[in-house]
Amino acid sequence: MTMRTGTVARRRALFEEAVDIIEREFPQPLELDDVARRLATSRRQLQRAFAEIGGTSFRTYVARVRMRKALELLREGRLPVREVANSVGYRQPAQFAKTFRRHHGAPPSSFRGPSGSAHEAGAALTA
Repeated sequence: MTMRTGTVARRRALFEEAVDIIEREFPQPLELDDVARRLATSRRQLQRAFAEIGGTSFRTYVARVRMRKALELLREGRLPVREVANSVGYRQPAQFAKTFRRHHGAPPSSFRGPSGSAHEAGAALTA
């Protein structure tokens, strides 16, 4: 079944607007329902936009943004892992470490400092 051009355009617009919100507000709690309400759409339409345009889910996209920002902060090497976790929206450092390891293939501590690539295989996962 082919989607109408208007449907594709609307979903693309929803996805892009949601991405803008996520990029700006990733340190705060972000819920699909709240973002959908702010974009004057339904939860289901926003889910479809993420699936069809972004090729992912809302939750996975938020985690990717947070993990990308965390990696940047860790490579700068100025903040302890606990503060990095907090600054990217994780209140529980253990949950942050688990998610970080799943995304990057190594614990947050292995990416500390200016070289930022103690685990080169994990760096490839961030692209």
